[in-house]
Parts: sequence; C-alpha cells; structure tokens
Amino acid sequence: MTLAWMHRPRATRAALGTALALLPLVAPLSPLRAQHDATSTLNRAVETYARVTTARGSFEQSLTNPLTGTTVVARGDFIQQRPSHLAIHFTDPAGDRIVADGKWVWVYVPSATPGQVMRMPVGDESSGSGPVGVDFIAQFLTKPMLDRYDVSDGAADTVGGARTHVVVLIPRGTAQFTRAKLWVDDADGVVRQFEVTDASGTVRRVRLLKVAFNVPVDRAAFTFTPPAGVKVVDQSSMLSGKS
Repeated sequence: MTLAWMHRPRATRAALGTALALLPLVAPLSPLRAQHDATSTLNRAVETYARVTTARGSFEQSLTNPLTGTTVVARGDFIQQRPSHLAIHFTDPAGDRIVADGKWVWVYVPSATPGQVMRMPVGDESSGSGPVGVDFIAQFLTKPMLDRYDVSDGAADTVGGARTHVVVLIPRGTAQFTRAKLWVDDADGVVRQFEVTDASGTVRRVRLLKVAFNVPVDRAAFTFTPPAGVKVVDQSSMLSGKS
C-alpha cells in the first residue's frame, strides 16, 4: 500500500491515502536535452529523480469524485528525506498532519476523524517491502518499476508557467490505480504535477507550488507525538492482512 499524501476530507480511509510523495517528484539539477517522445521524457524524469535526497515545498491537491461531480481542494507544506522520512502539514484543512518518522507513518486528520491518530509501519515502495511506502513517486520513476507500465505521450502542457510534456502510465497488472499522468518539465526533467485515477474513477491531481531540493532538513520535523487525549489506532494488522 502506498500512502498518497493527499487529503480527502471527511473520509477516514481516504485520509490514509494522503499523497505522501509528491515531493521527490522533482529536482533542480543540470539542464537536460529536450526530447519529447514519451520514453525519453520519462527517462529524463527518472534521471532527475535519482539525484534527489531531500525536498521541501508546498502543494495543492484536487480530488474529483465522478459519482458526485464534486472537487475538493487541499493545500499544505511538506518536507522529505528519502526514502523513509516525510512530514506533511496541511494548511487547508488546517491542523491535519501526516508524519513518517522512518519506522511509523502517523496520520492525524482531525478534520475527518477527530480524537484519533492512525499509525502504520513504513515500507519501501521501490522494493515492495512493508505495507506502507511513503515515497509515492518511486513507483513511477524507479527504473526496475518501469516494466510494470505501458507508457504513452500525453502531449504538451503548461504548469505554473513551466513548459511540460505529459507522460501517461497504464499498469500492466494489478495496481492501486488505473492510470497515472506525470507533467515533466521540458527544461530540467522535474515533475511539476502528477495525477492518479483509481478504479472508482476518482482523480487525484497534485501540483507543486514551491519546491527546493537537496536542501538541509531538520530531523525534528519527522517526529510526531500524539496530542493528549487522542486515541492511537494501530493499522498494522489490517495492512498485513491479519485479523
């Protein structure tokens, strides 16, 4: 299971799917040659992403439900130290947090489930070990994973003033989504935006508003202490398939 670190207000299970990984989507390094076929575009992003160790920035997420025709928008800030440390602070809804401390993922979303925090063991998305991976983009931009997808070109687009080309990924086997799209910057291979569609047709789109890479991070940011009076709900058994 991957925790997408996006927030779905008023839904406990959706809160588990908080887009935990939007961060390492990008990295500011040397300019890359502009080629725009889908495979070359994806390979540039893979090359860029491989050099990211830390990230800090802000994001905006939209979650569109095809059944209701509604779209919910959430915003927040993040800090990440790959591969297992992540801190997401939502500014809207204010007070919601997701923290991965290297051992546990803490999901505290009082806007949806007041009075409790969920705790799950951290896993490794790129290797498939552990029930919860916090490096969401690793499943898209780690070379051994690329054989799992059919890759196609989604044409050119502009995101936040940056010229990008879209790469569309369709899983070849069982996956937690039916389609993913990455908006890859033409200039440097940075993923400026990504979108995931699940089996129900729900579309989660995340756009980076600000981001800095390979910057110093304070490890204290990855510490979470449950507030007084809040119940800790351990999800380990459920995620491992045990009763």
